[in-house]
Amino acid sequence: MRLATITNWAYGATLVLTLASGTTMILASNAQNSEREAVEQRYRLDRATSALGSEVFALSDHARQYLNSDDPTYRILYEHDLAALTAVEGRISHLRDVGAKAEELKVLKQAIDWADALHDEQRAALAAHGQGDEATARKILFGAEYERELDRARSAIERFQGLLDERTEAQVAIAEQAAKAWKTASEVALGITGLLFLCVLFFVFRQRVLKPVVRLSDVVNRLAAQDYGAEPPNLSQIDEIGDMAQAIRVFRENGLERQRLEQERDVDKRLRDLLSRMTQRMQGCDSIAGLTEVVRRFVPEIAPELAGRLYLLDTARNALVEACNWGGPARSCNEFAPSACWALRRGAPHRPAGASIDVPCDHLDLADDEHCDTLCLPLVAHGERFGLLYFEPGQGDDAWSTAEIYLTMLAENVGLAVANLRLREQLRAMAMGDALTGLANRRHLDMTLAVVLADAARQQQPVTCLMADVDRFKGFNDRFGHDAGDLVLREVGTVLRGAVRDAELAFRYGGEEFLVLLPGLSADQALARAEQIRQRVGALELAHEGHSLGNVSLSIGLATTPQHCPPDRLVAAADSALLRAKSAGRDRVEVAASRSQQSAA
Repeated sequence: MRLATITNWAYGATLVLTLASGTTMILASNAQNSEREAVEQRYRLDRATSALGSEVFALSDHARQYLNSDDPTYRILYEHDLAALTAVEGRISHLRDVGAKAEELKVLKQAIDWADALHDEQRAALAAHGQGDEATARKILFGAEYERELDRARSAIERFQGLLDERTEAQVAIAEQAAKAWKTASEVALGITGLLFLCVLFFVFRQRVLKPVVRLSDVVNRLAAQDYGAEPPNLSQIDEIGDMAQAIRVFRENGLERQRLEQERDVDKRLRDLLSRMTQRMQGCDSIAGLTEVVRRFVPEIAPELAGRLYLLDTARNALVEACNWGGPARSCNEFAPSACWALRRGAPHRPAGASIDVPCDHLDLADDEHCDTLCLPLVAHGERFGLLYFEPGQGDDAWSTAEIYLTMLAENVGLAVANLRLREQLRAMAMGDALTGLANRRHLDMTLAVVLADAARQQQPVTCLMADVDRFKGFNDRFGHDAGDLVLREVGTVLRGAVRDAELAFRYGGEEFLVLLPGLSADQALARAEQIRQRVGALELAHEGHSLGNVSLSIGLATTPQHCPPDRLVAAADSALLRAKSAGRDRVEVAASRSQQSAA
């Protein structure tokens, strides 16, 4: 048989099978529509039956609620619903419209008749209630006979619903069987069509089409699974197969590019999320130590291939000091002067071995002619330098996978966070410190005293309070002017600040009065410290505008808790001791009376 004859017969058979398959698909679709219509009809009947059931038992509910609550509203509802009742045929006509059968409606009608038969008993109960015969009314509406009648009506409604369920389930089952049968016939027709088509392909195009198509199909499947490592075959034939191979090759190249872009987008989103979360955490920090911990934890996640250090500027020493590090950096010093870094000199990122050759920073530990691809990012905010972010390749990593723009954004966020913390510390120092003496002010005392007393109580240690007053301070102002008085206060503050381990435990209490807290010192130890302070102040030789200010002396009152007073009376006890020191001739230390002495007095 000739090839053209085989092709014509195969074409005719394929056409017939395709028509048969389409017909069976349409019939299967119609069967599924019948199934859906049966389910929708059951839903409409359920809704209608539910509403009708509520109407059937509504009068009984209103009458019983009226007897229980004596609320006239329920009596009005009862009268209204009773007046609104229509004939049984009218109440079930809508069920007939939505598809209820005659035998089903017969059962429902019987249930409604039984419920309507209770109207006389309801009226009798309401009449008895109106006459004050509560027992008779309740016996009628809540009696066993009334309940039996209600149960009969309820059972009839449930039987009606059961009939609906049986009929609907039967219709759905029939529709499902028809749909399955037509679907199976459609699948068989499609299978035969496909088999015939494959046979034609095998016999007619085995060498010319089948082998190239199979190879291309394998490549397409792998590309569909996003396996872009699949190489399409190199077909030299100039026909549709060759065009398909070329199209697949272009598709693969586009897929590789799209995959690369998606990976870059995912990395970009991850980095932006990390930067956003890190910025939020830094904004919530209330100390440099907390911010340093945030940087130490987040930066290795943002740039895992880089080691580095965070340097903060110590303005007192004019030096960059390491605050934290990650990844084990080995090239940069732990501490260096700002002038040793080109990034701080220029106020811009500095990368000596990046895209262009540049001068390495002096803080790098490099051998002669050695090159290391490092990056220094200055922490600058509001035109002021606060520190430096330093990066270098980690162990075995020479490539920078993190874009420099993200590291620059990171440095900007860290710089702003450090600037905000420094500004907050300055504002706190201004709010909690005395501008003249540099000591903490009384507001800071109120906050610190509670903490010191709580810690001492927890550790069962004493706390001593020294209340000091500059003797005859008004004379300095009157004789030499207020500038001289300010000089005296500053020098006394310097002496007090040097007498305690923590400078925040020395306070300017007000005017020429000062207060010192000595936690952990007994009364005897504190007395020796107070005498030392008094002697240091007495040894001051102050001059203002070439004039000697003369002798400066302190009167000091000392009180220790719990030896002299309870914790809440510590400042008051020291103040009382100070008054005694002033009365006793000044330039002395007076100790508060102990509790035993106070009891004896």
